[in-house]
Amino acid sequence: MTMYLLKSGMLLLIFYTVYKLWLENEKMFRFNRGYLIISLVFSLIIPLQLFSFGPFLDSNLKTIQLEEIILRTNNVIQNKTSSYYIITMVLSIIYAIGVLLLSIRFALNLYSFYKKSKNNKIQFINGEKVILINESILPHSFWNTIFISLDDYESNKIPSELIAHEKAHLTQKHSLDILFIEVLQIIFWFNPLFISYKKAIKLNHEFLADEAVNKQFNSVSYYQNLLLKIASNKTNIALASNINYLITKKRFLMMAKKQSPVKNIFKMFAVGMIYSILLFVFNTKTFAQESTNNDLEVNKKTNSAIKQPEYPGGNIEFYKFVGMHFKLPVEATQDKVEGKILIKFMVEKDGSLSNFKIEKDLGYGLAEKAIGVIKLSPKWIPGSENGKPVRVEYSLPITIQSK
Repeated sequence: MTMYLLKSGMLLLIFYTVYKLWLENEKMFRFNRGYLIISLVFSLIIPLQLFSFGPFLDSNLKTIQLEEIILRTNNVIQNKTSSYYIITMVLSIIYAIGVLLLSIRFALNLYSFYKKSKNNKIQFINGEKVILINESILPHSFWNTIFISLDDYESNKIPSELIAHEKAHLTQKHSLDILFIEVLQIIFWFNPLFISYKKAIKLNHEFLADEAVNKQFNSVSYYQNLLLKIASNKTNIALASNINYLITKKRFLMMAKKQSPVKNIFKMFAVGMIYSILLFVFNTKTFAQESTNNDLEVNKKTNSAIKQPEYPGGNIEFYKFVGMHFKLPVEATQDKVEGKILIKFMVEKDGSLSNFKIEKDLGYGLAEKAIGVIKLSPKWIPGSENGKPVRVEYSLPITIQSK
């Protein structure tokens, strides 16, 4: 889980940086909307490594299956609770409290829209459903409804441009984006990058709505003055698309900015390359060609002099080393965990170990703990083929049994 969060966070940061430096200031709002949403999905799914690419180099790498190591747990559960277990429990409780509080806030915000829709007057303006709120609020929209102040409506203070602005939010289904990022923010509340993504998504929504209004009324300066007049200290509504969200110089500049098709196409292509590179980097196997010990024996018979890497003292000493240093977490012992974990690692040309990979895990941090033990291993005697050092991958199965 820790590795997943690190990889996911790294991808989120890379994509957000690309957006801020490369895309945000360009008049390609629909592309940017897709980019932000896809980047979120990409960053959360790719680290799961649901599929992998085979490498294009080092096609002569071998994979050697080591004998299975069997570790037996003790039925006598120690009363002493490990500090790791305590820290894990505390962090889990803190995480659960955060999710609970944010979920309650999210539910209350949704309920507030339902309540306002039921308890206030409904009016249809330019074919759009409008709820007239008996309080001083700025025009905002959510799902399929626009909310405006009753006083402003009765005083004819709601220009057609404002209705068109909110209609653009509804037509383009901006509420779906907001709900999506809100749910992700609840789940990953500890990651501040989701706040930055939400701000970027909402600001891009305003760019899109502004564009729709200016295309319809074709008066940028009048529309800008109109926005400045209604911008006040009135409260923004959570989850809603608010017409005064981030009234900044940047937003006004974007309205008048000229679009460059050639430049936009180039940037789209560059973004596609970034996606491709990151997809390849985060899903490429660290080994190329798998073979078994039988494959190595065949190679020996065909005049290919192969020398396997060897742990100092031999494989038996390696098994003893792992068994001596691998200690089951208390919680795994308490739950009488049984099953198999599978670890792969590379013996480099200099005998050092690298490219550790979890193929199968039982939870409780068992696979990561096994990798931690293997990393303590001294350098191996490197392998060779025809007198030349080669990298060789090893696969180590470890079975956990209860006595």
